[in-house]
Amino acid sequence: MDPTAIAHGSALVIAAIAAVTDFRRGEIPNWLTLPPLVVAPVVHAITGGPWAGLSSVGAAVLCGLVPYWLFRRGAAGGGDVKLFAAIGAIAGLSLGVEAQLATFMAAAVISLGRLAWRGRLLRTIANALFLAINPILPRRFRREIAPELMTAVRLGAFALAGTLLAVAMRHPLPWS
Repeated sequence: MDPTAIAHGSALVIAAIAAVTDFRRGEIPNWLTLPPLVVAPVVHAITGGPWAGLSSVGAAVLCGLVPYWLFRRGAAGGGDVKLFAAIGAIAGLSLGVEAQLATFMAAAVISLGRLAWRGRLLRTIANALFLAINPILPRRFRREIAPELMTAVRLGAFALAGTLLAVAMRHPLPWS
């Protein structure tokens, strides 16, 4: 079997388990994300040589950068960081970044739709605008951020959708 297909399938399995655990418990567990961060570089080094192992480590680091930045600002969970790093370590930098981009796009579109459905879209957009510009405004022009408009989004299901899309774009459909 093709090693790339195995890597992509493994990334999909991990993303699927993460989606289920995130949906049920609101967390992506360490037992799911930490082993691939150790095992994937070793497997890549064994099958592709030392540069492949280093590439896997680099992909994990680079795929974890944006989620880590979001985590440091309270906009993502630690499990999300480790999940994206694991996907990068397993499937490579290119697929990891594509999966991450598709994940964030899907989360944004669905979240905007949910806010519009609840009638909170415009207030939330205004809140986000002030959240972004408050640090550069003079104190008298700053606006208090409404905590009820700060909504957490669980990324597990979106990460599965993003990973599935990224993998599907790389593999031809069997009936085509």
